[in-house]
Amino acid sequence: MRGAGVAHRRSLRRQLLVGILLPVLAIVSINTVSLYRQALRAADTAYDRTLLASAKSIGEQLQVADSGDRAQLRATVPYSALEAFEADNRSRIFYKVTGFAGEMVSGFDDLPPWRGSVPTKGPYAALVDFYDDRYRDEPVRVAVLLQPVAGTAGQGMATIQVAETLELRRTLARQILVDTLWRQFALVVVIAGVVVWVVQRVTLPVRRLSAQLATRSEGDLAPIGAPDAPRELLPLVDATNQVMSRLQRLLENQKRFVRDASHQLRTPLAVLKTQVQSARRGDLPPDQAMAEIATTVERATTLANQMLALAKVEQAQAQGPFVPLPLADAVSQVALDLSPLIAAKGLDFELQAEPVQVRGHDWMLRELTRNLLANAVRETPAGGRLLVWVGTEQATPVLRISDSGPGLRPEVAERLFEPFHTGHPTEGSGLGLAICRSICDALGAELRLSNREPTGLDAEVKFRP
Repeated sequence: MRGAGVAHRRSLRRQLLVGILLPVLAIVSINTVSLYRQALRAADTAYDRTLLASAKSIGEQLQVADSGDRAQLRATVPYSALEAFEADNRSRIFYKVTGFAGEMVSGFDDLPPWRGSVPTKGPYAALVDFYDDRYRDEPVRVAVLLQPVAGTAGQGMATIQVAETLELRRTLARQILVDTLWRQFALVVVIAGVVVWVVQRVTLPVRRLSAQLATRSEGDLAPIGAPDAPRELLPLVDATNQVMSRLQRLLENQKRFVRDASHQLRTPLAVLKTQVQSARRGDLPPDQAMAEIATTVERATTLANQMLALAKVEQAQAQGPFVPLPLADAVSQVALDLSPLIAAKGLDFELQAEPVQVRGHDWMLRELTRNLLANAVRETPAGGRLLVWVGTEQATPVLRISDSGPGLRPEVAERLFEPFHTGHPTEGSGLGLAICRSICDALGAELRLSNREPTGLDAEVKFRP
């Protein structure tokens, strides 16, 4: 089914060939018709000149004779007047000479009379008109010459009609059409060959790129190298490399999550198994054994939740563009959720929140605040002061959490943001600050931890304006 779907997709090469050749064929067809018509006009002009020459030859032999009360026109048709048409057996010539009063003088009496008019600006220096007619059920081309004739007996205007059948003209027209079509066909073949060669050459980088991707292994997500790709393909190559980079990061995060989960969860599960076996043997009093088991389960649950949160950061970032959100609302909600921990230690807690908008994801803002505030609650001694401030500094949104704990030791500060590193070996999972760093990187924010004199720690997040 997949192969059939690919087969029915439109081919880029086919679209290029059709898009180029169809207009070329249309232009060549129009040009063929135009050339054919021009050739016919040229042939008509040549043969019309011959008709005119025959009419003039007849007209030159006209004479005016005295016939009593009126002048009479006499015509002597010389052999030379019809000689040009005798060379070709396919054409026949007819003529008719009409006198001053329209009387028949010589020629074919049944030749239809001329009823037209002489053009005011003709191509010849003569009173001549050309037209198409039918004679004896055959199409003919007729030349009409108005010939002035003068003599001692009188003068007047004679009408000379010379008609030619169209066999020779049609034969010439067919020959012109065949010659034109052959030339245009050869031109189309040459153009088609050039277009096919150019299209094949232009699409060669696309086929190379396709072959390069097809031969890759399933796990190869390295950037595509296409140094010979045309400029129009570079956006596609760049976008593909970006997608592959994101897939690479997702794959690395998945591998890291599986590796960390298998390593970090093995220890609390082994401890939990040992505690359960010890409780079954009765090594400890039941209450103490259950308390230890509950503590281990709680730490394992916290570890699993934080590992899932760390893996969810990339997923939340890929859900779509960030939208403006009220930072104060997220911080207030987290502070309300952690209020039992704050109350259990009797902390002097204060929240100062201004209405500030930051671009992000709701879960990211809450998870960032939760981890920072939970660390501050854990580090602040019982009855100590804990301040959470939300506002702006130089148009930059800021979240600052200030505790009154012991602060950071220099040898610990450098590795606090690494996963599973904590300043208290017996407390926490070491993932809280790693989660915060990942979220800040996703949001484009800056996270800093700094000691405060005489005691205490400030956790400050500066968001992108």
